[in-house]
Amino acid sequence: MAGERFVVLGLAQARSAWFRDLGQWSTSGALPTEFVKCLSAEEVRARLASGRPYSALVVDAGLPAVDRDLLATARAAGCAALVVDDGRTVRDWAALGAAAVLDAAFDRDDLLAGLTAHARPIARSEARSGALAGAPPPAPAAWRCPVAALTGPGGTGVSSAAIALAQALGDDVRHGGLVCLADLRLHAEQAMLHDARDVLPSIQELVEAHRSGQPSADEVRAQAFAVEERGYHLVLGLRQARFWPALRRRAFDATFDSLRRAYRVLVCDADPELEGEREGGSIDVEERNIMARTAIAEADVVFAVGLPSMKGVHALVRVVVDLLAFGVRPDRVVPVVNRAPRSPRARATVAATLAELAEPAVARVTEAAGFVGLPSPVFLPERKVDEALRDGTRLPPGLGAPLAGAFAAVLGQAAPGRTREAGPERVRPGSLGRWTEPEVASG
Repeated sequence: MAGERFVVLGLAQARSAWFRDLGQWSTSGALPTEFVKCLSAEEVRARLASGRPYSALVVDAGLPAVDRDLLATARAAGCAALVVDDGRTVRDWAALGAAAVLDAAFDRDDLLAGLTAHARPIARSEARSGALAGAPPPAPAAWRCPVAALTGPGGTGVSSAAIALAQALGDDVRHGGLVCLADLRLHAEQAMLHDARDVLPSIQELVEAHRSGQPSADEVRAQAFAVEERGYHLVLGLRQARFWPALRRRAFDATFDSLRRAYRVLVCDADPELEGEREGGSIDVEERNIMARTAIAEADVVFAVGLPSMKGVHALVRVVVDLLAFGVRPDRVVPVVNRAPRSPRARATVAATLAELAEPAVARVTEAAGFVGLPSPVFLPERKVDEALRDGTRLPPGLGAPLAGAFAAVLGQAAPGRTREAGPERVRPGSLGRWTEPEVASG
């Protein structure tokens, strides 16, 4: 291991004994380490994003900032996370992404064994060049339930359509009553539409539970409300739109994954705003849209809901184009015309107009990737929806049945997935690491 040592980041509570000891072992040469002390989780993230390779991150389990997101950031940078736990925290650190857990009274040999088993030493030439460590191995695949995402402009009846679809799927005995409707809009309205007297628990509490733990399927279902008259469970949305910063990215990813493992079908009521850092250059906008981006990226079928008016068709086409630009396959996008006219001729006119206006965007994707075009639109008739929602009764079956049929038809056609069209991708500065010149042995 000549010329190599472990480069270790450390984050601990003030006056932690192990933090002081680790610094002394590094300074005295008792450990082959270079120890970098950090004062906050933000400093840890900044150092991990700097491009310099690190072997390990040693953190105190008692710090509130040590959560799933911080450990995932370290893992993504090729840095093993070692958690020092004194036994007062009851968490499954392995499930949160920690490589190993050390007792608070660990000695030099314990730390060296942990570093040897889970971290890699870094050559001094590599540290100077700033080469990045290898990417972490992908997570093992497991069963996840199918996802239906409904989106569209405000005032088109997206939330009502989501309720109708969840009700129709809940009536299917094959799902065993395990159908979930998740309100993933910034301005959440499912609580109002369901006359929910309690606003707790909601998606905020569910995400918070995944920041520092891995709830079981039963614990996830306990965070949802049973809508017995319609046969599904409801996960309430944000209490206020300004609370979106509480949804940490990796904690929300874990929450969405838990919902897919806890239910047979997941129906998402999502916003149509999908801008992210790649599209607009702002990470804040991407984090603000994390719920919609995650739901639509993971959805097996995306229903784009609009109205049959001139403005309604125009807005619906815009949503479809945005979905295709985001990377949703055309054969997974189902246009839905709500409050559709009864006349077959009028419906055919709306369908032809949709196809004509969306054709340029669809053609670009289909020619590049060989996909088929958009499915035929689903027409939902005018029904007494407001009365059913006001009285808390079941919605008319004529609304949910066409959506459930389209959902089953699209699922049966091809394997699910979100695939971006082939072509050049913009590269974010620093994301590729740096070139490492091989050392030339001196004669």
